[in-house]
Amino acid sequence: MPLDAPRLNSLGLPKPVSETRVVVAMSGGVDSSVVAAQLAEEGYDVVGVTLQLYDHGAALAKKGACCAGLDIHDARRVAETMGFPHYVLDYENIFKDAVIDEFAESYLAGATPVPCIRCNERVKFKDLLQTARDLDADCMATGHYIQRKMGVAGPELHSAADANRDQSYFLFSTTPEQLDYLRFPLGHLASKAETRALAAKYGLSVADKPDSQDICFVPNGNYASVIEKLRPGAAEPGEIVDVDGTVLGRHNGVIHYTVGQRRGLGIGGLVDPLYVVKLDVDAKRVIVGPKELLSTRVVPVREINWLGDEPFDSRSEWAISVKVRSTRPPRDAIVRPLSATEAEVELITPEEGVSPGQACVFYDPDSTRILGGGWIWRGH
Repeated sequence: MPLDAPRLNSLGLPKPVSETRVVVAMSGGVDSSVVAAQLAEEGYDVVGVTLQLYDHGAALAKKGACCAGLDIHDARRVAETMGFPHYVLDYENIFKDAVIDEFAESYLAGATPVPCIRCNERVKFKDLLQTARDLDADCMATGHYIQRKMGVAGPELHSAADANRDQSYFLFSTTPEQLDYLRFPLGHLASKAETRALAAKYGLSVADKPDSQDICFVPNGNYASVIEKLRPGAAEPGEIVDVDGTVLGRHNGVIHYTVGQRRGLGIGGLVDPLYVVKLDVDAKRVIVGPKELLSTRVVPVREINWLGDEPFDSRSEWAISVKVRSTRPPRDAIVRPLSATEAEVELITPEEGVSPGQACVFYDPDSTRILGGGWIWRGH
């Protein structure tokens, strides 16, 4: 480094800490609260922003959901404790248009959506990130468990140090431009216990707050009730059939079923267990079959966001690892680009329950780097 080059601060910016403004996306949970508190204590010019994403009147008494009324209150208390400004932005309309409506439509189309990814992509890392720029912030920090590391070609996205907390599956659609501006101060921590210890050290009221489990606008994980509210008449009854079309029973709405489901089918007395292998929304049919029919080897993927150093379609195929569900480890695969944003993914070992609407995330098999990913869009 030349002698006259400015030193980089802990956020990798060539400015004194006190002159570096950071917008912290605060959900009211312990993770983002610790990020804000830590940066404030280090002397950064911190601005906390919490998004009101949906009508929190109904959710005020509900614990475990993000960005509800209680969470806004908790985020505000952290800001008061640490002495930095905090703003609440009403993003209800943006959130409904960008996330909730698509969630409902894709569920009705027989897909299994992952709204948290769309929220990061279309709300937090788009509109909120633009708000951070409008506030003249030098960067935006979040409490996500993922790492940003500088590589030869610029910033790279890497899995979190704690594999149990890693959120890379939900952040694959982060673009290189966004990655340039984002910071993830918790990604290097070895465990959630460390985060809670930091919260206690800073005297934060959220130190022992439970992690949110549900999708924020789906209380108690009851997707079907949310869909019925959003799309009245969506839960129309129909037939449960086997792969040959034999009627085995009735159902009270395709939206109550997901590919791979075994329990709660309401068709007892069968010798071999049956699984949902397909949802035919137009015919209002739930198609069931033996477990081996869930096995998928070739997965069509589109809307690909590529984070590799060379163009995605510069090769005929990539030997990488992929995740087809957030809860599964990466598996070896061959990815064959069809264009810059579409591909066919061949799984070396077939997976069960690969479902349209889920993400297929790409990983470098030789490092912790995330190479992007796309959306699974067709059944097998």
